[in-house]
Amino acid sequence: MPMPLQVAVCGPRHATDADLAHARRIGQLLAQAGATVICGGGTGVMDAVAAGAHEHNGLVIGIRPNDTRDGANEHLSAVIVTGMGEARNAIIIWSADVVIIVGGSWGTLSELALAKRRGGVPVISIGGWSVNDVNGEPVDGIEVRQTAEEVVDIALRSTDLNPSA
Repeated sequence: MPMPLQVAVCGPRHATDADLAHARRIGQLLAQAGATVICGGGTGVMDAVAAGAHEHNGLVIGIRPNDTRDGANEHLSAVIVTGMGEARNAIIIWSADVVIIVGGSWGTLSELALAKRRGGVPVISIGGWSVNDVNGEPVDGIEVRQTAEEVVDIALRSTDLNPSA
């Protein structure tokens, strides 16, 4: 039996309404496809993606920065307590087959940077960060899309671990 696709969904705790709507829909679509969602497990985008996946009986893993479950959202299937602060972002990224960036904050940018530094992991952004090189050209390997459906379609097609393939 193949291992389910693990998709990190990263985004700010202080999210816009559009970010929250995108995240919730992404969670729904990933759960429907049988993918496991990995997120920071807190509020904002993390809560919205977890709620969307939870609505469709999806598996959602929250990787928490503190040394207790305090602050974990109610939609998580499991909580991993790290006591690592923002360094937990590396765990989120290294556990993922695909990284989806929703919206933007400095913490979210650090997750995007970790994913690009890791290499080989597809990175898709919606409503947030894109990165340009010193010449102002977009950095290769960050797919920027406008809809949750486009984002999830790319995520599911981007790896041979696709649960619906």
